[in-house]
Amino acid sequence: MTIGDSGRMTTTLVTGANKGLGFETARRLIAEGHTVWMGARDAGRGRRAADELGGRFVQLDVTDDDSVQAAAGLVEDLDVLINNAGIAGPYKQQGDFTAGDLAAVYATNVFGVVRVTHAFLPLLARSDNPVIVNVSSGLASISRTLEAEVPYPGLAYGSSKTAVNMLTVQYAKAFPAMRINCVEPGYTATALNGFQGHQTVPEGAEVIVRMATIGPDGPTATYTDRHGVLPW
Repeated sequence: MTIGDSGRMTTTLVTGANKGLGFETARRLIAEGHTVWMGARDAGRGRRAADELGGRFVQLDVTDDDSVQAAAGLVEDLDVLINNAGIAGPYKQQGDFTAGDLAAVYATNVFGVVRVTHAFLPLLARSDNPVIVNVSSGLASISRTLEAEVPYPGLAYGSSKTAVNMLTVQYAKAFPAMRINCVEPGYTATALNGFQGHQTVPEGAEVIVRMATIGPDGPTATYTDRHGVLPW
């Protein structure tokens, strides 16, 4: 059981927790003794997921200010924030992408991270061991993109996750008392990719859970997968 210096159990919020990596992460952290708030845009699915795992449901649409503020008002204490909610967007040739294609993806993957982080920073600041985990992607790596022989047809998704990496580093620099990192779950079989990934969901959640449970002396401003550090 995870208990902080204050004597209470570690409290964690996972966005997009009703399925896939978010659901598995919540399951694992509940098993480790965390009190887990499971955020979901769809109230029915979110409640069913929380009831199944023994978590606490909170309606949370990361693209909506009112929804996020209402969630922040409901959660009284918070030690760990996991920004997991994300969408893939369209797949097509780079020259066919429009600003609207990117705007739709950035609304969730980038602006959603900022919106949720901003709303919950005051709660995290009161924690003995505040941690933020931003779920990124290997497609965010500029180094790997430069080395690739052909461009990846997911311009909106990949670039949105590159933005998440930069946000992670900026937040980590601004809040040195917090442990703030981004993680690459790997190509995991979830609805995001039509269940085409070669990793299982438990394998994908491994690095999220690991970085969600680090202590005050743990790393910050890092980009890792379950095998180690990744190139920016």
